[in-house]
Amino acid sequence: MPELPDVEAYLEALRRMAVGHVLERIRVASPIILRTFDPPIQVAAGKRIVGVRRIGKRIVFELEDDLYLVVHLMIAGRFHWRERGARVPARVGHAALDLDHATLMLTEANATKRASLHLVRGTASLEPFARGGIELLGSDLASFRAALTRESHTVKRALTDPTLFSGIGNAYSDEILHRAQLAPTKLTRALSEAEVVRLYDATLEVLTEWTDRLVADAREAFPEKVTAFRPEFAVHGKYGKPCPVCGSPVQRIVHAENEANYCATCQTGGKLLADRALSRLLREDWPRTLEELEERVRPADSGAGRSRT
Repeated sequence: MPELPDVEAYLEALRRMAVGHVLERIRVASPIILRTFDPPIQVAAGKRIVGVRRIGKRIVFELEDDLYLVVHLMIAGRFHWRERGARVPARVGHAALDLDHATLMLTEANATKRASLHLVRGTASLEPFARGGIELLGSDLASFRAALTRESHTVKRALTDPTLFSGIGNAYSDEILHRAQLAPTKLTRALSEAEVVRLYDATLEVLTEWTDRLVADAREAFPEKVTAFRPEFAVHGKYGKPCPVCGSPVQRIVHAENEANYCATCQTGGKLLADRALSRLLREDWPRTLEELEERVRPADSGAGRSRT
């Protein structure tokens, strides 16, 4: 699933290549992606793209006349920059946004189609797409601590919960926890103050490093190979391979669609996370599908927007 650094890379390229141009038409090849009917998708035709922004992992195209196209790529959705009027590919093609000079293609290489496209009118209509999690880049330690400990979860689950933190998924949470030298299954309310600080620092470091890197690449070319499995990652997608810090083989735990990759030497004191108590913990704390977690809405009485010291 494209996460904060990947989405920021898309935004960098779209600001450079799409903003200011006219969206001549939208070709919807797979109706399942379209999740709204009022206003009808046809009213977006002929509107100029005046900006792009991010809401969590969603990409928002700001159009003339107070219209907004909201795209959630979910796990396997991707954008591709193509020549004007390019054919929508069979099987994986969802939609084509035909601009006055090129076509932005939306594909999803997954049998379970989860990507979505909404067209809404007015900024107030964007509010339901925000899950309430704090924006980490630019956040302070107090707000991070408040979000982290507001509910009792495993730290892996907390980092990927959009009602707590905005824009993190499986890949970067693994990298953050490895950098912080914390077990993915440690409970948030059991963290010491030193561990909270270490996790906060690691979160900012990992997200900043990868955002800067991917945005720099997007200034040169459209990001065509957005992936959750990068060769430079320390542990995510590296099961069985040596940890770059200590050389121990990377381990993993899997529950339904959720996966955590970790180094036992660096993160768990050499302990492998694979006992009956752990299975019960994951079953109770981790949702079975990534979509379930991604669509979670913060409870109305949770104190959104407040922070504690």
